[in-house]
Amino acid sequence: MAGFADIIGHEQIIQHLQNAIKADKISHAYILNGPDKSGKKMLAEAFAMALQCEEGKSEPCLQCHSCRQAMNHNQPDIVYVTHEKPNTISVGDIRAQLVNDVDIKPYSSKYKIYIVDEAEKMNPQAQNAMLKTIEEPPVYAVILLLTSNAGTFLPTITSRCVTLNLKAVGDEQIKSFLMEKCGIPDYQADICVAFAQGNVGKAMTLAASEDFHELKAAAMQLLKRIHDIELYEFKEAVKQISEFKLEIQDYFDIMMIWYRDMLMYKATTDVNRLIFKDAVYDIKQQASRSSYSGIEAVLEALEKAKIRLRANVNFDLTLELLLQTIKEN
Repeated sequence: MAGFADIIGHEQIIQHLQNAIKADKISHAYILNGPDKSGKKMLAEAFAMALQCEEGKSEPCLQCHSCRQAMNHNQPDIVYVTHEKPNTISVGDIRAQLVNDVDIKPYSSKYKIYIVDEAEKMNPQAQNAMLKTIEEPPVYAVILLLTSNAGTFLPTITSRCVTLNLKAVGDEQIKSFLMEKCGIPDYQADICVAFAQGNVGKAMTLAASEDFHELKAAAMQLLKRIHDIELYEFKEAVKQISEFKLEIQDYFDIMMIWYRDMLMYKATTDVNRLIFKDAVYDIKQQASRSSYSGIEAVLEALEKAKIRLRANVNFDLTLELLLQTIKEN
C-alpha cells in the first residue's frame, strides 16, 4: 500500500480526490472504473489512507499509527469486502460485510471506508441490498466500488456515485518507470509498454514474467526465419506455435508489432522508432524484401486469424493459412 505520490499517471483522478479532501467534500460513494491492473486499487487505498491519516492532509503521511495500520492492511476502519464464489459477489456478502456493518461507528477514525474490488461481480440482488446504504449512508461512510466494467451496475447505483474513469498512462511515463524502478533495459521496456497499452500493472507483470520472455523469444525466432520455411515445414512450425496455444493472442500481438516495425522502417528508415530494437538487422532485411501492400496483407491476416480463433475455428488450419499468407507476402 502506498500514497498518491507513488502512483504512475492518473493525475486528474488524484487531483479530484485530493481536492475533495482539502475542501472536506467527500462523496459517500465512488466508482473507480478501468481495466484490470490499471491502478484502481492503488488509487482507492491511497485515498482511504489519506482520509484516515492523523495529519489530516491530502497526501497520507505514511508515518502515523493509522497510516502504518493501513499499509499493513489492518486499519479497522478500512474494510475490504470479500467474496467466496469466484465470479459472484452475493447479496449475503454485501449484507454481512457492508449493509449490517455500516451502522457500527468507526473504531478510531473519522471515516469508515469500504473497498469493494471486482464490484462488477455484484449480482442485481447484491446491488439492490447496497442501494439503501448508498441512498442514506451514515455521515462517516465512504464506499469505493472498483470495477473493470461500470456498465454492469444498475442505473440507480451509478446515479448516486461519483464515477472516475481511469485513462491510459503515457508510454514514456511507463517506460521510465520500468527502467528506473524495475531495472529493465530500454529495448525490453519498449516491448512491455507496446503490449501494456497504457496499463502500468500489465507492463510490470509482463516485465517480470518468464513466460512472456519465452513466448517473445519463440515468436521472434519464427519471424526471423519465416521466409526460408518451406511449405512442407509448416506442420512443424504450427506444432511449435501450438505450445503457446493458451497465449496465442499475445503471440499474434508480437507478430503484429514486428510487422508494424517493418512498416515503420520502410516508411522512415528510422531505427529509433522501432519497438524490436534488438532485431534491427532482421527487420531491415525483411522490410527491403516486402512491399507496403504485402506487409498490410500480413497485418490483415493476423487480425483475421485472431477473430477466427476467438470463434473456435480449427487452430492448425488457421495457423497454416496465416503462415502461408506471411510467406506469400
